Amino acid sequence: MPAAVRLTELSHGAGCACKLPAGMLASVLADLPVDRPAELLVGNDTLDDAAVWRVSDDLALVHTVDFFTPLVDDARTFGRIAATNALSDVYAMGGRPVFALNVVAFPKQLPVEILAEVLRGGADVAAAAGVTVAGGHSIDDAEPKYGMAVVGFVHPDELWTNSGGLVGDVLCLGKPIGTGIVATAVKRGDPPGDVVDAAVRSMTTLNAAAADALRPLRPHAVTDVTGFGLVGHVRELAAASGLAARITLGDVPELPGVRRLIGEGFVPGGTRTNLELAAPYARFADRLDESDRLLACDAQTSGGLLAALPRERAAELGWSVVGRLEDGPAGAVLVD
Repeated sequence: MPAAVRLTELSHGAGCACKLPAGMLASVLADLPVDRPAELLVGNDTLDDAAVWRVSDDLALVHTVDFFTPLVDDARTFGRIAATNALSDVYAMGGRPVFALNVVAFPKQLPVEILAEVLRGGADVAAAAGVTVAGGHSIDDAEPKYGMAVVGFVHPDELWTNSGGLVGDVLCLGKPIGTGIVATAVKRGDPPGDVVDAAVRSMTTLNAAAADALRPLRPHAVTDVTGFGLVGHVRELAAASGLAARITLGDVPELPGVRRLIGEGFVPGGTRTNLELAAPYARFADRLDESDRLLACDAQTSGGLLAALPRERAAELGWSVVGRLEDGPAGAVLVD
């Protein structure tokens, strides 16, 4: 594969930071017709991670699609990150991913060996997850993009959503944040190798084991933290549950080196947009500076599961307790 090709130079953004703003999506979805047959257990209304369709009393299908632009230059690593991220939505619903279709946009003037490496990376992750890649779809595009449409299975009675949180539940996070900051540094600068390696390890770690650890604890609400940042995804979970939320930023795990990278100006446009969009619903403690606020809103790629459950059960989980759900305006978030 030609070493001279830097995939990040071909993309306008990096990973899930390329998501359209949540406010824009909400305004578009609000004008679409609503079709809610009885078999549709989860649709658009709660902004959950995947759609869920009941097939029988003991079987439901979890279906999701996720793809994005390169956030690292190594093609195989890009494929691994994108596939891990796509599978995460099924785990966040309590499901087991079963098969997937590749979603590919690729410039036809680039060496085909690069695309082959991207797909090998996706295949590596699928094999590790026990998922069959059954085909896919590709188009010629000036900007490379890769991801997967994934189907999983779940028992309808064991389905997780983001809407079941209760007052007093603590919020537990399964991975550190800061991947958007690191990805932007990869694209625009030359960050330390150990910082990049830590971010890649996080983004290529499947949430399968996290879901397995969470399942016996019967969480009330679950989502995963991706392009809308920690504050944005906490807001979605709280709003869907009809509650307010509090995040204790000092308890939130961070990837190594991200504070320095923020100070050097490596902040994704998607992260800044997330912070701007948080203004109507989020309140930040006065002691938190701009770097704190940006990190709390950093657009994540292949982030960790975020679960709401009683504190006594959370102690068994061993994840970072980063906040709690409270009485208050639905979707209001206090970051202190």
